[in-house]
Amino acid sequence: MTSMPPHPEAMPAAAPGTTPTLVLIGHGMVGQRFLEELADRGVTGRARVVVLCEEPRPAYDRVQLTSYFAGRSPDDLSLVDPDFMARHGIELHLGDPATAVDRTARTVTARSGLTVRYDALVLATGSYPFVPPVPGKDSAGCFVYRTIEDLLAIEEYAEDSRTGVVVGGGLLGLEAAGALKGLGLRTHIVEFAPRLMALQVDEGGGRALRRTVEEMGLEVHTGVGGKEIVADADGAVTAMGLSDDSRVETDLVVFSAGVRPRDQLARDCGLPVGDRGGIVVDARCRTADPAVYAIGECALAADGRVYGLVAPGYDMARTAAGTIAEALGAGSGPADGFTGADLSTKLKLLGVDVASFGDAHGTTDGCLDVVYSDARSGVYKKLVIGAAGELLGGVLVGDAEAYGMLRPLTGSVPPVSPEQLVLPAGAEGGAAALGPSALPDSAVLCNCHNVTKGTVRAAVTEHSCGTLPEVKKCTKAGTGCGSCVKSLTAVMNDELAASGATIDTGLCGCFPHTRAELYEIVRTLRLTTFAELLDSHGRPEARNGDGCEICKPTVGSIIASLAPSVGADGYVLDGEQAALQDTNDHFLANLQRNGSYSIVPRIPGGEITPEKLIVIGEVARDFGLYTKITGGQRIDLFGARVDQLPQVWARLVDAGFESGHAYGKALRTVKSCVGQTWCRYGVQDSVRMAIDLELRYRGLRSPHKLKSAVSGCARECAEARGKDFGVIATSNGWNLYVGGNGGADPRHADLLAQDLSDAELIRLIDRFLMFYIRTADRLERTSAWLERIEGGLGHVRDVVVHDSLGLCDELEALMAAHVTHYRDEWAETLADPERLARFVSFVNAPDAPDPSVRFVPERDQVKPDLTLLAGPTLPVRTLEGTSV
Repeated sequence: MTSMPPHPEAMPAAAPGTTPTLVLIGHGMVGQRFLEELADRGVTGRARVVVLCEEPRPAYDRVQLTSYFAGRSPDDLSLVDPDFMARHGIELHLGDPATAVDRTARTVTARSGLTVRYDALVLATGSYPFVPPVPGKDSAGCFVYRTIEDLLAIEEYAEDSRTGVVVGGGLLGLEAAGALKGLGLRTHIVEFAPRLMALQVDEGGGRALRRTVEEMGLEVHTGVGGKEIVADADGAVTAMGLSDDSRVETDLVVFSAGVRPRDQLARDCGLPVGDRGGIVVDARCRTADPAVYAIGECALAADGRVYGLVAPGYDMARTAAGTIAEALGAGSGPADGFTGADLSTKLKLLGVDVASFGDAHGTTDGCLDVVYSDARSGVYKKLVIGAAGELLGGVLVGDAEAYGMLRPLTGSVPPVSPEQLVLPAGAEGGAAALGPSALPDSAVLCNCHNVTKGTVRAAVTEHSCGTLPEVKKCTKAGTGCGSCVKSLTAVMNDELAASGATIDTGLCGCFPHTRAELYEIVRTLRLTTFAELLDSHGRPEARNGDGCEICKPTVGSIIASLAPSVGADGYVLDGEQAALQDTNDHFLANLQRNGSYSIVPRIPGGEITPEKLIVIGEVARDFGLYTKITGGQRIDLFGARVDQLPQVWARLVDAGFESGHAYGKALRTVKSCVGQTWCRYGVQDSVRMAIDLELRYRGLRSPHKLKSAVSGCARECAEARGKDFGVIATSNGWNLYVGGNGGADPRHADLLAQDLSDAELIRLIDRFLMFYIRTADRLERTSAWLERIEGGLGHVRDVVVHDSLGLCDELEALMAAHVTHYRDEWAETLADPERLARFVSFVNAPDAPDPSVRFVPERDQVKPDLTLLAGPTLPVRTLEGTSV
């Protein structure tokens, strides 16, 4: 490695009376973090900042690149707030990469011809994909896997492809393989090393990972490399020849065989680079030129390594920004130097948890391995223990739940034996649950932002943070990859408890129990009324009372969901149940802002006949209702007065419609694409399945609303992975995803099980929904529940798929009772004059409509007339004496 002379200054001074200019070349994840660090230190207010970006869009989350194929758009992946650049006065030039650096004149020239003089230059050019020099590598159908543009090209080419090969079995290679499989291609992985993820996992972990990957239908070739790409007369890929003289027929090849530092600009301008690439920098991320810095994957750090992970890149961005801020007299003090980083990683690849930390391969003299391996479940755990009993590192495949606690313990002697740390729950002498108290304050909880346990504790004790969002905002912990959130929560709760703060887990001021505990009480004791539950299990001061607005609808929902099993009346507006309901449930319709209601009839799977469409149109016309097609493939009718609701329902019910439960915490819709019946890409009948699921789970009351979708192929037109439970067709059956949602806090669903038959799919959904209803908190979506529940997806899979708690028969019986006893609430209401009597605007004048519910025309329909609600318009006199 080339050595560097000492630096006389961190950033040469600008000419007197001028504003210094800082140029950043590259706007990836590390480049954006560098800009944020500059802004936090006040540098953007003291210097002109210019960014030259090669790609056509601002920085995006390259770590989550593959989620594009799961439905996330390029905008969803963006790391840049829409107003960030303007707010900080940063000049961003997209699609205009730097082409030359003149260190003598201190100028950078871009492809467009733009020339910018700099006082400080930061190179964040990242890396480029390594493509092995095999003959035919430039054939049509050969791609790399690095940018959004690469993914767009792969997606387009895959439309006419059946088979794909990924060259490379590392982190990005497995991501690429998952993408090709998701696109419906038969997928091969070719890895020259003897195992997958050779840098992260050992031989045992590689075996477990390979077994799991192959069970997913991917074909793995290890210990071989690509020898040639075979193309047809048009130059398009038809096969790949391997180094063992075997041949794989394929239509598409993705090279993901590692990366190399992009250091050509530095080479061209005479900056020292390493023998194997990488711009040489010191501990302050400075190159041999005091005005030039390098950060991220393009830099060869002071310890002689090039770091390809995002966390070390962020550390380098922080170091460079702090050094520049110090030179400008900004910031709060000198920057910490960067002399190396923790290479621990925790990832979910092809749905498999993989983690490694510390000396994962056991290279330390005198170390010993403690190994647990379960080939049947695809779980492999290895801890490396030093001669003095200290934890040196480890590998976790298939179950990485303990990663958040094990990694911070690296370098120390664990408080329990290593065997207890790897054995599964239920095993003799195993399943030691280490809490945050086992960690020293110096333990790093958040690797992305280098946040220690002590910092998190201080956020609670010194900065009065009492919630997870407050801790995140104060420390930035948990805002990166998110793998540390459980540990953060545990530390925060422990610190709150230690400080004397009472952590009351009760539902509300009326009940000391959680919603899940109340569910069990109602189910076990077969309680059918709120009064019984409150008087027997409420807080002493709340007994014989009326309850509150939190517990009444919660208990009402519990009783409704258990009604067939405990002997309660499932109709939510009878007797005491009516007083428990939320506003919308009171009238089985959605209250709108002007006091009118909207009506949503159920349209299972989005399928509707022309005759039924005509009925909806006629009803809307006759009652003067505003009509809108919803995102759930239904038609919403707005503007009905409360006294008109039964009249509208009667017309709809006579035509074969029923309640769509848009007003309740229940199943809303099961969307679908047209599936194999019409679509040339479809592999299963998604419409039929969506209809079957919607009719099965209609009316199911739950802690929060439930949404679902069924896609007929991997192209995912129904957006199933954005639903509470989503189904995607495969050539072998159905894949079931759970825990997704859209809205303000979107989350993509996780794969629960794959290649299921119709019966297997329905059985697992039955179990999943009833387990969620049984254990979720009030108003907790399946996405939040899945992240909160102890053990996460792995635990839910154990319970629902493998029946680890012996609950599955009971869960299935509860769902069967719901299906058997389902009754349409609109039809039930219309059949009972006493029930109909509540649907009036004024009890003392039942025939009088509400005069405040008024409308005005807009775009050939109506909208609420809100002028009356706003009050009279009063003239306002200005200082000049005129009225406005």
